[in-house]
Amino acid sequence: MSGFIAGLCVAILPLLAAGFWLGRRTARPENSGGLGTPVEHATFETLHTASLAAPPLRAGLTEETARKSARRLRSLLGTDALCLTDQKDVLVWDGIGGHHRTEIMELLAGPLESGRGEAFPLTCDTPDCPVRWAVVAPLTVDDRVHGALVACAPRESAVLVRAAGEVARWVSVQLELADLDQSRTRLIEAEIKALRAQISPHFIFNSLAVIASFVRTDPERARELLLEFADFTRYSFRRHGDFTTLAEELHAIDHYLALVRARFGDRLTVTLQIAPEVLPVALPFLCLQPLVENAVKHGLEGKAASAGKSHISITAQDAGAEALVLIEDDGAGMDPVLLRRILAGEVSPSGGIGLSNVDDRLRQVYGDAYGLVIETAPGAGMKITARLPKYQPGVHSAGRLTRE
Repeated sequence: MSGFIAGLCVAILPLLAAGFWLGRRTARPENSGGLGTPVEHATFETLHTASLAAPPLRAGLTEETARKSARRLRSLLGTDALCLTDQKDVLVWDGIGGHHRTEIMELLAGPLESGRGEAFPLTCDTPDCPVRWAVVAPLTVDDRVHGALVACAPRESAVLVRAAGEVARWVSVQLELADLDQSRTRLIEAEIKALRAQISPHFIFNSLAVIASFVRTDPERARELLLEFADFTRYSFRRHGDFTTLAEELHAIDHYLALVRARFGDRLTVTLQIAPEVLPVALPFLCLQPLVENAVKHGLEGKAASAGKSHISITAQDAGAEALVLIEDDGAGMDPVLLRRILAGEVSPSGGIGLSNVDDRLRQVYGDAYGLVIETAPGAGMKITARLPKYQPGVHSAGRLTRE
């Protein structure tokens, strides 16, 4: 999809440049300023103007984004006035003739319904108003009309009709990219919610049962565990930010393990080796805790009490431009074929809680090269390796969560 959109942008921009040059050449000749021929100069100016108009549109079609991009879009077309609308209202009017807003919205009913561009003569009682003609080009995303680009001029022009259509197609591409960004954000949020739903019932039930078991025999211990439980659940259900720091995630894991150790006693031993240099590294929220819970599930819950102790090792190493996190258990392990099917989403992840969720989120944030590396076999335990770049554009922690 992204390759198609990029190709469409490349195909559209030369047409924008040609329309811009044809519309401007006779009205206001430009000095090439050492940039080559007039066509080359027009191409450069068009690309520059388009690059300035694009960022606001990548946030979707709103009054604010329309206001920020309208002047650039009108410059691309060289028209007296330009407006952007949604399905119901004019979002912004740039240029002269703003009194035509109501008439424009009345004329838009047909194009917004059909999704086809049209040109209309405008009526005006103002003698010196130069806006006499409107070219309407719908803005569509996935075959749905979101609004329209309307270019206004003194007279009908075949060049303007074609140029307005090309600019509208380019704007639609930006809106489609915005829609993809929003879909990606919604997907990540949905995955976090799914992960919370997956972890919470199992963990909350067992934790409360453990705390209850200490209420009469050791009230102080019950109080400490209740505070551990409160801190962990506060972190897990926080509402701000998609990212956290390795220090915060490890702190939440510490709360989680305190509750697990209270349940299993000396059957569980945990070793942590954490390089201080990697503690500030930002990573997706609730990214490592599910891996530790998976280690507990396979290391302890799959064993009988008579099977002896289990050991979990958590290591965070400084690896140059990356932080390397390893989580290893000596539990029941898993069939590698089944594991591959779980990660591919072919079977229910009941045998590997959170693994597919975390793997998907790491790949979405950092790229396919940063998926989980898992080594396992039946009866041989499991070793999970996660590589986290120390810097990734757009990955920033929302700040430390404090106790209220």
